[in-house]
Amino acid sequence: MNLQQTWPEPIVRVQSLSNSGITAIPKQYIKPSSSRPSLAQPARDVHIPVVDLSNLVSADPSLRDETLSLVLRACREWGFFQVVNHGVEHALMGRAREIWREFFYLPMEVKQCYANSPVTYEGYGSRLGVEKGIKLDWNDYFFLHYLPVSLRDEKTWPTLPLSCREVLAEYSNELVKLSEKLMKAFSVNLGLEENYLQKAFGGEEVAACMRVNFYPKCPQPDLTLGLSPHSDPGGLTILLPDGHVSGLQVRQGDDWVTVKPVPNAFVVNVGDQLQVLSNARYKSVEHRVIVNSAKERLSLAFFYNPNGNILIEPAKELIKEDQPPLYPPMTFNDYRLFIRTRGPCGKSQVESLKSPR
Repeated sequence: MNLQQTWPEPIVRVQSLSNSGITAIPKQYIKPSSSRPSLAQPARDVHIPVVDLSNLVSADPSLRDETLSLVLRACREWGFFQVVNHGVEHALMGRAREIWREFFYLPMEVKQCYANSPVTYEGYGSRLGVEKGIKLDWNDYFFLHYLPVSLRDEKTWPTLPLSCREVLAEYSNELVKLSEKLMKAFSVNLGLEENYLQKAFGGEEVAACMRVNFYPKCPQPDLTLGLSPHSDPGGLTILLPDGHVSGLQVRQGDDWVTVKPVPNAFVVNVGDQLQVLSNARYKSVEHRVIVNSAKERLSLAFFYNPNGNILIEPAKELIKEDQPPLYPPMTFNDYRLFIRTRGPCGKSQVESLKSPR
């Protein structure tokens, strides 16, 4: 995967901009008028589905099937849902949030030790995309690899706060277990063997990474976005949202629906690679993040992805004469080069890959 070695323009930390007391945001953060958020409350009160996963491993087939049905419906109607009774300790979720909030409160010279580059994106960053002059999003982040182990470099993980590496390892291990559980449900709901998708992702060589997002207060939230509209390029995303501040919005038709986090829940969404493997039976969904002038926001996005070197294509078991493959084979490494070059761009990439009918 060929990526340039340095960012095309000097990196500005959004948190520093916010803390400086500016009353107007720099022009590189101002979105075109058609892309700006409407901060008015939507006319209808809509919520993404909430699924209780406690019966996913029930010995009672009817309870298990009912849960699988709820997952399937959420995937097909929304592509997004919240999960409760997921098996991850609530105290661990809280510790993970807290250590990362503490990290972003560290002095800038400490955080700068982890500054990233476009080569791997791993570390402390403030932009996606290496094209010069692109509009930027109002966020800082920390990105790291967890799987496969060959890509994991714990030396790049923060040493402060003191418990950061320990909590990060424990949290990531629990999220891998939850991802495996969800992948089995997704496979069964496609009529496939329960380990089909896991094997297609690389089995024990599956990839996983995390992006911790920090959205500082913004003096002009109506002019910019914390994260531009996009679908996730990978397989499955498990988000630990801010427990107090909403900001994630999911596209449903022509509307943007604000996700209202349920206490101790994760937000799960389908990525582009599951759309490809399912031959569009599952669809990844555009989402974005809005910011506000009164409160900062923090979220942890855990991405469960195919191994970067494995060809991903529609499952042969789902191909029929009247349902030909919609997408050509492509490795995830080649696929994600698009977003790493251009930044978030709606669903333009996965839709552009569709074979002409």
